[in-house]
Amino acid sequence: MSNLLPLTWAFPLPPAVILFVGAVLSLIAPRMVRPFIMVLTPLLGALNLSLLPENYTTQAVLMGLEVTPTRIDSLSILFGYLFHLAAFIGVIYALHLRDRLQDMAALAYAASAVGAVFAGDLLTLFIFWELLALTSATLIFARRSTRSAQAGIRYLIIQICSGVLLLAGALIYAQTHKGLAFNHIGLDAPGGLLLFIAFGIKSAFPLMHNWLTDAYPESTPSGTVFLTAFTTKVAIYALARGFAGTESLIYIGAVMACFPIFYAVIENDLRRVLAYSLINQLGFMVVGIGIGTELAINGAVAHAFNDVLFKGLLMMSMGAVLHVTGEMRGSELGGLYKKMPKTTMLCIIGAASISAFPLFSGFVSKSIIVTAVLYENYDLVWLALLFASAGVFHHAGIKIPFFAFFYKPSKFVDTAHEPPANMLIAMAIAATLCIGIGCFPQYLYQHLPYAIEYSAYDVSHVLAQLQLLAFSALAFTWLKLAEIYPPELKSINLDTEWIYRKFLPDQIKQSLNRLSPVDLQTRNNLNQLFNKIIQLLSLHHGSHGLLARTWPTGSMVLWVAALLGLTLTLYYL
Repeated sequence: MSNLLPLTWAFPLPPAVILFVGAVLSLIAPRMVRPFIMVLTPLLGALNLSLLPENYTTQAVLMGLEVTPTRIDSLSILFGYLFHLAAFIGVIYALHLRDRLQDMAALAYAASAVGAVFAGDLLTLFIFWELLALTSATLIFARRSTRSAQAGIRYLIIQICSGVLLLAGALIYAQTHKGLAFNHIGLDAPGGLLLFIAFGIKSAFPLMHNWLTDAYPESTPSGTVFLTAFTTKVAIYALARGFAGTESLIYIGAVMACFPIFYAVIENDLRRVLAYSLINQLGFMVVGIGIGTELAINGAVAHAFNDVLFKGLLMMSMGAVLHVTGEMRGSELGGLYKKMPKTTMLCIIGAASISAFPLFSGFVSKSIIVTAVLYENYDLVWLALLFASAGVFHHAGIKIPFFAFFYKPSKFVDTAHEPPANMLIAMAIAATLCIGIGCFPQYLYQHLPYAIEYSAYDVSHVLAQLQLLAFSALAFTWLKLAEIYPPELKSINLDTEWIYRKFLPDQIKQSLNRLSPVDLQTRNNLNQLFNKIIQLLSLHHGSHGLLARTWPTGSMVLWVAALLGLTLTLYYL
């Protein structure tokens, strides 16, 4: 039974409030106090969330429509704790910075994500949806480079378009259904397609994914950790809430899981490789949501939880490399394990987790989704997910640590060193959780939306996964020894973003070049026309023109009287 409480400031507070307050304080607090605010804010937010009663809601009436700014249930609660955990790890990772803008944006970004997953209506969701766009874009701009500024603008445009679609779909849905409640919607509902596309953009659906691979690698090292955790996971939650069981999601997710592999293999920027890998992992979650059974939804939510940890760990390890060397291209890195052994080991733990090695977190969640697919007899999708599992081990499990820390000795080996202690602590927390969840998955399973009786460590599951990983490792080894592995090119690889980053600008430039002679001739013709008009006017208004002469006062009075008489005549007629 819902516990309807008025919108007051009574403790405990609505979940996002403490994070927003922390964001404001981090902006105005003295430099020495700011680290304590950053660390304590997500801890207090999580404590506040734990004190809220089960099925807690807040409701109000706006323009005759009932809105629910806060709704806590079994689907949203795990995401709420996840986002507080991600914020805690992220702020520890960023403690060495002295950047008020990044501190404020990071906590406000986390607050927006928490507010979005606890939104009980589409209007509240829209507000936090747009706040997600603004705060996350700030983390991209915070790198303060030309490339990050350009990528941030492209990112912001696409994210705002997603918000506009969400608002349009919500208005159509509300007008038809006389309400804004955010529950299951489905594609057949009025406005449902617009909402589906809005969620799909933030979920990085195929052909809508380029904002992710374009912008995430251009953020600051710490900003990328936050970006990995929040935006796409909010979108996964929104799909699970509004479109669970939509069959088209099964095939969309299968494509998402497979196509990034090919781009990740040829990509040189290692953070961009991880961005493609993020899309690959999102594909598994989307497949689970499309299946829509309780087991599949549990798998999608569990994998979202684990993905924040192991993808965050990999992004943190690459951020540490970037912090130490200033370089992120695989062709320029290598040999760093000699000077960065702790970072190397932590990166390997993240690689093992994302590759779904037994005893690591990825295995205990990914296997749930694969099992749910088999139960529903989607055999081709199951094969696609097996291919995707082998591919992610190939490009994220092997390529990332191999090219960053091993391979050939790079010019950075002599000057390399371990990153600041706070970065190592944050990575160690994420690595510990990856191993802990992998070894004791029941602690995660008991917090999933539905009751689950599932054992990841079935003999068939373990053997099948180990065989898959072994063959993938052999394939990578053979390709390297045979010298046919795609080389690490010192270039930017564009996929469908080529349309708006290359094709359209080139077409516009060529069109302008073709129109240039016409434009010049038109300007000349207009100049000649204006000159003739000025010459004509000067005959009457120039210094010697008729209208420029001095007229006697009597003549002027006569003309005024004549005009007045004409006006009176016309009036009476």
